[in-house]
Amino acid sequence: MKMDHEQTANAIREGRTSLGIEFGSTRIKAILIDEQFQSIAQGAFEWESSLQDGMWTYNLIDIITGLQVAYRQMKEQAEEMYGVTIRTIGSIGISAMMHGYLACDHTGELLVPFRTWRNSTTTEASQKLTDLFQFHIPERWSIAHLYQAILEEEKHLFRLEYLTTLSGYIHWLLTGKQAIGIGDASGMFPIDESIQDFSDVMLDQFDELLTEKNYPWKLRDLLPRVYLAGEEAGVLSAAGAAILDQAKQLQPGIPFCPPEGDAGTGMVATNSIERRTGNISVGTSVFAMIVLEEHLSHVYPEVDLVTTPDGVPVAMVHANNCTSDLNAWMNVFREAFEAMGQPVDTKRLYESLLRQALEADRDGGGLLSYGYYSGEQITRLQEGRPLFVRSAASRFNLANFMRTHLFSAFGAMKIGMDRLKENEHIVIDRLLGHGGLFKTPIVGQKMVAAALDTPISVVSTAGEGGAFGMAVLASYMMNRQKQTLAEFLTHQVFANTSEERIEPDPLDVKGFELFLKRYQEGLSIERAAVEHMAPMKGAEPIC
Repeated sequence: MKMDHEQTANAIREGRTSLGIEFGSTRIKAILIDEQFQSIAQGAFEWESSLQDGMWTYNLIDIITGLQVAYRQMKEQAEEMYGVTIRTIGSIGISAMMHGYLACDHTGELLVPFRTWRNSTTTEASQKLTDLFQFHIPERWSIAHLYQAILEEEKHLFRLEYLTTLSGYIHWLLTGKQAIGIGDASGMFPIDESIQDFSDVMLDQFDELLTEKNYPWKLRDLLPRVYLAGEEAGVLSAAGAAILDQAKQLQPGIPFCPPEGDAGTGMVATNSIERRTGNISVGTSVFAMIVLEEHLSHVYPEVDLVTTPDGVPVAMVHANNCTSDLNAWMNVFREAFEAMGQPVDTKRLYESLLRQALEADRDGGGLLSYGYYSGEQITRLQEGRPLFVRSAASRFNLANFMRTHLFSAFGAMKIGMDRLKENEHIVIDRLLGHGGLFKTPIVGQKMVAAALDTPISVVSTAGEGGAFGMAVLASYMMNRQKQTLAEFLTHQVFANTSEERIEPDPLDVKGFELFLKRYQEGLSIERAAVEHMAPMKGAEPIC
């Protein structure tokens, strides 16, 4: 039952709310929810990564500014709608892009710029650690970044005292506590399911590997403490309250749940954390998460092993590149409209053009694209160049153009998912979609269903994204009682939530198979583009 206006105002006044803040790849978003898990107010800050000295990074100033802007907008919206100034909140949670490398000294100073998940510069470290552990270590993982820095003898390593992810860093900034949720932790270093913590065996193996390096630390001393969903992982400090709320009206002492990664919050936002369920997140990157019944029989370079926020093993197939190139083309179309004196609403632009894909040839008309802004481990490319290719015989029209870019967004992930399905024979009862692409009804679901040959469902909360999932995790910490996270989600959060399901169209499935054959055969074109076209490094245009 939804709360009425006065009930919501009282909930805000009395702090019977939960706040989730997520640092996504293109937007920092804050969502405040009530006791019925309904969104009360939201705020956001747009940002993007930049390529500096060969590394994808985000500016630390933008990290802090974005946090403050998203919170301030959420607070102002609550004040405008309910006439109440937020002074306390029942619980808070921080989420962010998984993986990456935030290396700090004891004061919290970053020793090198934040190295994000998008960097594929750790191939050597990834391969060597995978061989050592007999456990797949993706290039994105924090431990791969650390070991690559070691292999390259970077000077900052002798000053290193703390290693964390973006969610862990913000949590530390606001609470003073070095903590991390197990889902985000599983993208830093392998987890031992039996102890719900970093693997002691592999920690020892790694330290033994560094015996002759004489660093003044052991790996476990660098890593944050691992927490499970439902546990309290600190409280808002006075310094943290001053950072978060520049008006200094928010009171310290608010409990924080464990900080989590965007994969975990996406699972929560779609109620897909039970075994034999999964979800697919579509954004700057694309990844599918399948909650496993049994451990995988082999190590696969296309498949990562992570966990749900409550520690259940998950197979993750992650591709670095998804919608960035599609968004770039949308901006070109916007410029074309504006050049003709016809400004267009963003929502209408996306909906109108994406729907064209439904009218296309089933395989995209012989067109080919690679939205590779960065490297792609699944297809063995350390760098990327966005690329669109056609032959004179291709059927080049708007509908085929749009379908091709949508199909291409799922190409690399499809290769990894096929390996998992064919070799491990996993069973998926439900696959939930979330991310901005699914805000346009039908189109995203039909394209993903065709790519994976699997029914795709979207729940009504999917558009809220990871910030909503993080707010739910914060609420679970305060209201879990004796419920598991799966029970809490099913019986409380999603008890009355609608779900739209689309079955794969056999002709679309066949069309995607034809496209994927073309996609795989054309990878040599992408490799040639990487080899022969150097990336621009901040060059000024010639006027």
